[in-house]
Amino acid sequence: MTEPYDLITMGRIGVDIYPLQIGVPLEHVETFGKYLGGSATNVAVAAARLGRRSAVISRTGEDPFGAYIHQALREFGVDDRWVTGVEEYPTPVTFCEIFPPDNFPLYFYRQPKAPDLEIHPHELDVDAVRAARVFWMTGTGLCAEPSRTATLAALAARFADQSGSTVASSAPAVQTATIFDLDWRPMFWRDPQEARPYYAEALQYATVAVGNLDECEIATGEREPHAAARALLDAGVELAVVKQGPAGVLAVHRDGTTVEMPSVSVKVVNGLGAGDAFGGSLCHGLLAGWELERTMRHANAAGALVASRLACSSAMPTPKEVADLLQRS
Repeated sequence: MTEPYDLITMGRIGVDIYPLQIGVPLEHVETFGKYLGGSATNVAVAAARLGRRSAVISRTGEDPFGAYIHQALREFGVDDRWVTGVEEYPTPVTFCEIFPPDNFPLYFYRQPKAPDLEIHPHELDVDAVRAARVFWMTGTGLCAEPSRTATLAALAARFADQSGSTVASSAPAVQTATIFDLDWRPMFWRDPQEARPYYAEALQYATVAVGNLDECEIATGEREPHAAARALLDAGVELAVVKQGPAGVLAVHRDGTTVEMPSVSVKVVNGLGAGDAFGGSLCHGLLAGWELERTMRHANAAGALVASRLACSSAMPTPKEVADLLQRS
């Protein structure tokens, strides 16, 4: 087995087709750009931009868009060895409309089923998942089988090592965090109430939970930020991160450390992808062993930079870009 990865993400992957005309309804847009997409994938790209060794577990169609995804991952420095093909389903594409500062409708084309929901438990490289310093999974991965069982199996494998259980492994785990991105996408679920038990099970295995107010409400029933953070801690995590958009972010650790960080002011071009940049930076800060306040400040700045740009994956900032923005803020 190779040296453990800094970060392995597991979940959605696809191609973003974004309009190059801002403020124009989709039916009138004439030019588009093509970008690597999917929240878990964008987080891996964001961490790679910050110098972290990252990889993605996901699946694509066996089509030209699938080939493009492999090419893009390699160009971003993200390991694609666990991104495999599915003959039956096409690679998903996602369109958006861009109406700054706060209206960015998304249109997902994931029918009849997205390949990234065809991740099977027996295909997992459990040793690599267990050994990764940070493992990142998403709520979308829980919405259908076999992805749901595979995602929970990956979490359970990491939890077994963490709790001291004896699990055969070819390499010792030096884990920093197991992160549950609550990632609520209602169009992927038949009924919101269906999600709650699976979210609760995943929270028992995770050490960090990250979500906005809508996502926290789905996971815990709480929408007020402090109440939501407490509910996430009660559900089993050590660190609860509640994103509040323009109002900033609240982070509460089980040891009582609480950080409330205002957002970084930028001219918003496209808010999509800001949360993924935040996630990649959160991973970076945890891996670096930073104090919670420094981690949240850096993550806020990374998210703001992407919000000020058109694309998602290709907009992920470098360390210098984040440092420059923090110095100006």
